[in-house]
Amino acid sequence: MPNPLYDALFAPLKGRATSFLHLPDGTSLTGDAFHTLCAQAAGALVALGLKPGDRLAVQVEKSPQALALYGGAVIAGVVFLPLNTAYTPDEVDYFLSDAGASLLLADGAGEAALAPVAARCGTRLMALNADGSGSFAKAMAQATPLAGPVPREADDLAALLYTSGTTGRSKGAMLTQANLLSNAEVLVETWRFTESDVLLHALPIFHTHGLFVATNTLLMAGGAMIWLPKLDIEALIRHLPQATSLMGVPTFYTRLLADPRFLRPLVAHMRLFISGSAPLLAETHTAFEARTGHRILERYGMTETNMNTSNPYAGERRAGTVGFALPGVELKVTNPETGAELPQGAVGMIEVRGPNVFAGYWQMPEKTAAELRADGFFITGDLGMVDADGYVHIVGRQKDLIIAGGYNIYPKEVELALDEAEGVLESAVIGVPHPDLGEAVLGVIVPKPGAALDTDAILRDLAAGMARFKLPRALAVLPELPRNTMGKVQKNLLREQFKGWFTR
Repeated sequence: MPNPLYDALFAPLKGRATSFLHLPDGTSLTGDAFHTLCAQAAGALVALGLKPGDRLAVQVEKSPQALALYGGAVIAGVVFLPLNTAYTPDEVDYFLSDAGASLLLADGAGEAALAPVAARCGTRLMALNADGSGSFAKAMAQATPLAGPVPREADDLAALLYTSGTTGRSKGAMLTQANLLSNAEVLVETWRFTESDVLLHALPIFHTHGLFVATNTLLMAGGAMIWLPKLDIEALIRHLPQATSLMGVPTFYTRLLADPRFLRPLVAHMRLFISGSAPLLAETHTAFEARTGHRILERYGMTETNMNTSNPYAGERRAGTVGFALPGVELKVTNPETGAELPQGAVGMIEVRGPNVFAGYWQMPEKTAAELRADGFFITGDLGMVDADGYVHIVGRQKDLIIAGGYNIYPKEVELALDEAEGVLESAVIGVPHPDLGEAVLGVIVPKPGAALDTDAILRDLAAGMARFKLPRALAVLPELPRNTMGKVQKNLLREQFKGWFTR
């Protein structure tokens, strides 16, 4: 019986004697060895009572075993729910309860803090550590590997990825087998990946970029990956001579350019550098090409759709654009108020339709209906235009999304926390240019009458209950926030006022 995602991505690993994962310690896992890990993970999930369609929540450090969990979930027909390792127990509580997760796998160091959360949500908790130890690792070792995949259909749910909204309430984007498979097929063709490729993988795997874009593409192509636990410039430079390609966020490239060892001979053999998850500054494009002779390829995607557009592999890669709609993806620019399609060159709402577009938001039919039209077009929330040559430009984000170092931060969630801080009357959270992160979070706060604000103390208190990547890098104090005649805070004025905060 078929299991489309397994058949295309993981089945070819079985019996493969060549390396699939090159590890930092100099060892490697063959394709067959990694397939065995996946089958053992699947066997453990089944032995623990998980059934097809059950949700598996995963908040663990990056490791071969962590990636094998994804493969094991595919084999067992379980819905994979990766969680940012920076999420606090309070944040994890929402995801577990909303998704109705049957099992949470966490790093052993965080197990004690998560135990009451898991108990409250009726979710079983087990540990998987970066070194391959932990209670779930023992369960994997003792389990009988599944002999074959559980049958699944193309429209069956494969993953659930949470993305926040402007209300602060996270939404679970439902991604089917067909969604993930179609995108992998297109990216292999568009970016010309083959079995000869070795991808330098330093991205996190709790995000669609590192998990589905990078990993699925290499699995589909039959290539290999150099598996680094995190962004480490020393490690990147050390392993670049063994790689053919690199996928990263703008921070990867700004930090490489800041290292004097990053010179043309180091990357002369490289085939492709790809950047996404945040806009790449034009000056980074120029500096990178001057230093290396390579032109970075930018693309555009999101949690709900994976990849939508890409600059061409062969052809002009234009700075400030995200290229053209991928094969099979329809893209149009519409009037945000009426939904009417706008002419070429006009700025409006970007909408996309294609096999990559998600099935809707988990248990949120109203939100699904509001953002996913009946004709299949998804309202991205991004404002953009298509120029005379067909290149897509992203000009703004209607939802005030902040992307710092490749991570998505939604201001409303941070504002709600700031507003609760002692002495704070109100707040506005904005993204402003940052030389390393591309964009950084700045909190603008207004004190209550007579209050003396301790901004350092506010940030310390905020850090206790919020993931680090969401925290403001700084707080600015104003006597009042700028507002229009309707009382809405004019964040555009704040962005202009504080645009040089981190670049002075």
